[in-house]
Amino acid sequence: MKVEATAYGDRKVFSVSAFNRGVSTWLQRLPTVWVEGEVTELKRHPGWQNVFFTLKDPTDGSCLSVSMPRGQFDGLRLELADGDRVHAYGRPELYAARGEFRLRALSLERFGLGDHLAALERLKAKLAGEGLFSADRKRALPVWPRAIGLVTGNDAAAKRDVLTGIQARFPPAHVVVAETYVQGPRAATAIVDVLGRLSERTDVIVIARGGGSFEDLLPFSDERLVRAIAACPVPVITAVGHEQDTPLCDLAADVRASTPTAAARLVVPDFAELKDRLDQARAGLGRGARRSLDVHGRRLAQAHERLRRAPSLLVERRRAALEHAAGRLRTLSPRATLQRGYAIVRAEEAIVRSADAVEPGQRIDVEVSDGRFGARVE
Repeated sequence: MKVEATAYGDRKVFSVSAFNRGVSTWLQRLPTVWVEGEVTELKRHPGWQNVFFTLKDPTDGSCLSVSMPRGQFDGLRLELADGDRVHAYGRPELYAARGEFRLRALSLERFGLGDHLAALERLKAKLAGEGLFSADRKRALPVWPRAIGLVTGNDAAAKRDVLTGIQARFPPAHVVVAETYVQGPRAATAIVDVLGRLSERTDVIVIARGGGSFEDLLPFSDERLVRAIAACPVPVITAVGHEQDTPLCDLAADVRASTPTAAARLVVPDFAELKDRLDQARAGLGRGARRSLDVHGRRLAQAHERLRRAPSLLVERRRAALEHAAGRLRTLSPRATLQRGYAIVRAEEAIVRSADAVEPGQRIDVEVSDGRFGARVE
């Protein structure tokens, strides 16, 4: 399509559309080239025909937008991630509708780990060797935090997600919000400073940041921040980036949350669930109290009945004992012996126990069961 200009007197003026088409046509004449850089901001979606990413020069931060047909990208099976260094083969083009300059990639080759990624791998191995990522040093989160620290940027999304989640789950929660840098060269130092101040006022700290590019999240892999999180006197929850992002601070934190919303679910209990459990516990206590009252009531009634019957039982037992004693006395009584035909002989009021105790002609007194009579010894 020929690019035409509109004449205004002696001036030729191109519309934006015509200008972009002209530049795009001119760029198409340029030869294909190889470009080296680190992959960042990789974006792919099942519904998109192209895969988009940015190539970054690690020496000075220069960036180049790149697009590649999805079929060609998937066919290479490179499994690229942010930080990978590649050689991209393609030609420059201008997306005329938006005036965006980019490289239309025709092929990709992995060149090696990017400088940042390689440095992170070295730092990760070093800190792991010191035990900073060990599961043994991770602490359990408090069940009832009196104060919750929230370290976040002025990014409304991440802060709103955490605060909304906490408010929805546990309205009485007390949250101390500390806004600070979460991107750029000053972010790591600023977060370390805020972390130290919040640890003196809270029981648990949440570090939250929304998604971003590989470079945006680099402060959260800074060695100073990782060590500060590991040394923090209170438990730390990190919710940085998206679920697939894993900065080094996640490995040092006591708990890693996949998103800021997930961090809110971790840091406070569910108020509605707690209320239900309390209601169930209250109902259980009521049932237990009623059962205990019924048991003690039955025991009291049984004790009352025993006390009511105790005097008559005691009298009955005493009567039986008395009758038993009377029976024994009757059995042992001399009169019982006399009733069986025996007699008691007395001489001068002394019982005669031997024939030698009396003399012939001596008067004696004989007692039988129904009376007494006198006799004389022969």
